Amino acid sequence: MAKEEPQENQLLKMELDPQGEDTVIKFENTNIQASELVDSSILGKYSTWKKQNDNKNEDSIIRLMRDQIIMARIYLSISKKKKKVDLSEELQICIKRSRRVLGEANIDAELHYSAPQKIKAMAGVLSKARDQLFDCKLVVKKLRAMLLTEEEKVRRLKRKNTFLTQLGVKGIPGGIRCLSLRLTVDYYLLPPEKRNFPRSENLQNPKLHHYALFTDNVVAAAVVVNSTVMNAKDSSKHVFHLVTDNLNFGALKMWFLLNPPEEATIHVENLDELMWLNSSYCPVLRQLNSAALREYYFKAEQSTTPSSSASSLKYRNPKYLSMLNHLRFYLPQIYPELDKILFLDDDVVVQKDLSGLWLVDLEGKVNGAVETCVENFHRFDKYLNFSNYYIARDFDPNECGWAFGMNIFDLKEWKKRNLTAVYHTWQNLNEDRSLWKLGTLPPGLMTFYGLTYSLDKSWHVLGLGYNPSISPLEIENAAVIHYNGNMKPWMEMAMTKYRPYWRKYIDFNHPYLRQCHFIK
Repeated sequence: MAKEEPQENQLLKMELDPQGEDTVIKFENTNIQASELVDSSILGKYSTWKKQNDNKNEDSIIRLMRDQIIMARIYLSISKKKKKVDLSEELQICIKRSRRVLGEANIDAELHYSAPQKIKAMAGVLSKARDQLFDCKLVVKKLRAMLLTEEEKVRRLKRKNTFLTQLGVKGIPGGIRCLSLRLTVDYYLLPPEKRNFPRSENLQNPKLHHYALFTDNVVAAAVVVNSTVMNAKDSSKHVFHLVTDNLNFGALKMWFLLNPPEEATIHVENLDELMWLNSSYCPVLRQLNSAALREYYFKAEQSTTPSSSASSLKYRNPKYLSMLNHLRFYLPQIYPELDKILFLDDDVVVQKDLSGLWLVDLEGKVNGAVETCVENFHRFDKYLNFSNYYIARDFDPNECGWAFGMNIFDLKEWKKRNLTAVYHTWQNLNEDRSLWKLGTLPPGLMTFYGLTYSLDKSWHVLGLGYNPSISPLEIENAAVIHYNGNMKPWMEMAMTKYRPYWRKYIDFNHPYLRQCHFIK
């Protein structure tokens, strides 16, 4: 017989024979026959897992106790129904004691030393309950009811998690709000003659490399511009066209006046000053201002069925109500003098020189993008409603989807084909959201259908805002990495391992960032 150890040191692990034969519970230096602790038939009957490898089975006692609690709850329900008062009280006491011992433990070593005694006591009561109450059909019925109840709890928790995630996405971190306010105040204290950027003559030069970036996030814009310029072979050839809203206009201008991007050219415009962009010309602007869409957006969580409620929550992201998000369909109108432009989302990081994109032959197509389909995933039927007549008539459900967020556009070809009018047509047909729900990718797939050139995947790697499984090598080899998804790199919920790729382009010693308590 092995030397006895204190009970608090005996909770390493145990092996359970699901058939209840020769069951042994093995503690650190002591082997206790199951019959000494729990009747082996009880162990067999109430153990729902198979014998596992010693080194991997670190929560066997926890799982046994949870199994016992489940069976005790079933017999408690039956005993109450059959008015077995004494047995009900015993079961309730055992359940309460077992739960107290379990507490917040995740592995056996975290359990209270009294766990073996509680297992033995519970097994005895369960044995008594089995002898008095066991009815196979009734037990199965109770188990099924418990399973349905737990599944509903899981669904509710998933919906709550989705809602809280979207709430987190809506909230702008305090540091960014602080930065925007400080920059705005200082911008409007500047004399008017000091509010202009140099090299304005480059803004309409089609021979240079032009970028479009539409954002209301100063820090995100700074990272996009900094990363592009720092990795450019010749920064003087790059021109950045930024559009923001009235609230962030001063802040964005002040940031780049204080932090000019080397020899690159930069220009910041106010969305509200694009006078041609009005609801009579732009269907989506009319729809964004409509009471119907506002009600759909703000009451999305009030869907009558769990599945529709869960799916609608993802559309509560504020970007769906921002005209900055839809401005990408008006690139030829905003920049009529340009032939080509590279569109970048504000949640990307540029890691290599992008000059080569202006040399890509799009072969008469309008949009150069990286395709995103893998086997049956991310094809048109994922984004569009093919039960709709117009969708089924004009599109192939198996057509490969592509990524919005880093796109090289041939604006001359765009204007020749009048694609903004095509976009307007589809947007008008989707007034009731019967073709697609919300967002810009579905209408993008439709507008540029048959007009998208597939870029090499190394140009644009996606998923850093939701996919934890992207290989470091794939990220390192990418020209642009994209934090699409809810876990933006400036949010607390960002994935830690992807943050350094974004944060390396922020100077945390900058006076404004220090004042707003940005922590590296």
